[in-house]
Formats: sequence, structure tokens, C-alpha cells
Amino acid sequence: MTKSIVCMQHLSSGQQELIRAAAPGYTLTLGDSRNPDLELLSGAEIIIGWGKGVSDTLLRQDSPLRWVQAWSAGVEKLPLEAMKERGILLTNASGVHAEPITAVIFSFMLMFTRNMHTAIRNQQNRRWHSDGQESELTGKTAVIAGTGSIGSETARIAKAFRMKTIGVSRSGRAAQGFDKVFTTGQLKDSVSEADFIINTLPITDETQGLFDADIFSAAKQGAYYINIGRGATTNTDDLISALNSGQLAGAGLDVFETEPLPEDHPLWGMEQVIMTPHCAGATDRYADRIVDIFTRNMKAYLESGSPSLNLVDYSRQY
Repeated sequence: MTKSIVCMQHLSSGQQELIRAAAPGYTLTLGDSRNPDLELLSGAEIIIGWGKGVSDTLLRQDSPLRWVQAWSAGVEKLPLEAMKERGILLTNASGVHAEPITAVIFSFMLMFTRNMHTAIRNQQNRRWHSDGQESELTGKTAVIAGTGSIGSETARIAKAFRMKTIGVSRSGRAAQGFDKVFTTGQLKDSVSEADFIINTLPITDETQGLFDADIFSAAKQGAYYINIGRGATTNTDDLISALNSGQLAGAGLDVFETEPLPEDHPLWGMEQVIMTPHCAGATDRYADRIVDIFTRNMKAYLESGSPSLNLVDYSRQY
């Protein structure tokens, strides 16, 4: 009997062929996450992506669903408890974002060290000016919260700038590219060394509001804060206070507690803040990379009954 894979995102014909070649005995059908076909989904063993209003269909008691490949690295918006109870395998898109997000992180850091954000404003006002405060990344210290694919790629590139790299992770285990690694419980100690505090963390019960006044007050005076992980890992009011007091010299933000950021939010008017609209991970190579993860996982799934890459631990929520 033919089994069913449904992808809720657009795939090119070449990407579809790669999946079909990796999944003999399965059909592949494209769905629409914005307007899901519940009848189509009701017979799926494997889902790539997710859609609004599909939970009741996919998580019913007699559903054939066995594996969900999320379209994002973060999985906090999925019905994790229900999926765990049903024994559904969940893999995420970790690794897809490393290159584009690392580029955004260094865009923020280079703009701050070279005062490019003020240069752009001066250009718009036809003003020829430098305050003489330009610096460089060489010799600076980056404290990177999260030593996964994004954090590791950021550390690797930082070494090309001859920076010192300090990681922060749940385990505190040594990781390639990092001079040393602290545990999350040592975050307050680690930020005291940072010229740049870089937050790449997912949102979990443990990371909710982790970056708050206590952490910012422990930071080196004049450090910069960069968040490309999840907005809810940061107490925004505490961040604004640290920026206004000068404890933090600036912030590069791609994610926010409320998205879209309200038009009257004070962050919009802060000249020491650079913002992007949660697009740090966007790239024209996104689908190619997810298909690569999926096809490699499909091989493992056919051989052992379980994908081998990016398998989410429900107890950790990532």
C-alpha cells in the first residue's frame, strides 16, 4: 500500500524529485499551510511543515501520522504535549539558518564597531561627520548563548576576526570554535567579559525571560546585545532600561516579544538600536537545506523507523 508524505510549503520540481527518490513507496503531495486540505492530511504518515487548524485532524487517535519535519528550527508553536503523547517523531530545521543568521550577526557587529548605522543616518541628512569613535572586532570578546549550529558558525567566523569566543550552553560542554564554554547557570559571570552578548537561544521554559536586568547589569559597561534567537528570551523593558542608562551601548535585534513590533514602541526611536523584522534566517537556499535534512532523515527512517538528524527532545522543547 502506498504511503503518503504531505509538504505544507512550496517546493520546486527538483526538490520534489529529490524527496520522491529518497522515499520509494511513498507519494508526495504539496499542501498549503494557509489553506490546508484536511482530507489530504488525514491520510498522511509524514508531514513537512505545519498549518493552522490541522491539529485535530493530524492528532486524532486513528491518524496514521508518525513523523513531522518542522519548517523552522523553533517548534514552540506546535502542540508538543499532544504530539509527545501520540508518540509522533518531530524533527526541526536546525542548521538551515546558520549561514544567513551568522551573516546578520556580523552585520550588526560591524555596523556598531564602524558606526555604519550612524553613517547611514548622516548620509540621509547630507551630513559629513564622524565622532572619531570607530573601533574594530579584532581582540573583542563575543559571548554566544547557544553553541548549536548558529552559535558554532558565529564562533568560527569570529576567529577569522581574531576575536575571543565564549559559549554558554545548557551542558557547558566544550565546543569547537569556543575558547571556553559556561553553563546557562553561569550566564551572569560570562557576560561580564563580553564586548558582544549574542543570544541564539530557542524559547523554552528555561530560557523564557532569561536576559533581564540581572544579566544586563552584570554585563561589561558599553557592551552590545544581539538577539536573533527568540524575542521572549529577553525582558524588553529591562533591555530598554539598560540601553537608556548606557550600561549597554547598543542592541541588534531581529526578534521581539511582540511581533510585528507595534508602531509606537520605544525601540523604533532609539538610535543605538538596529532592527530587522525577524528575517535573519531568510535565504533563497532555505528549502534546499530543509530538503537535504529531510532526505537524509528519510533514509534513516526507512532503515530504522526513526530519523537521525535534528530529532526534537520533547522534554527539552528543542
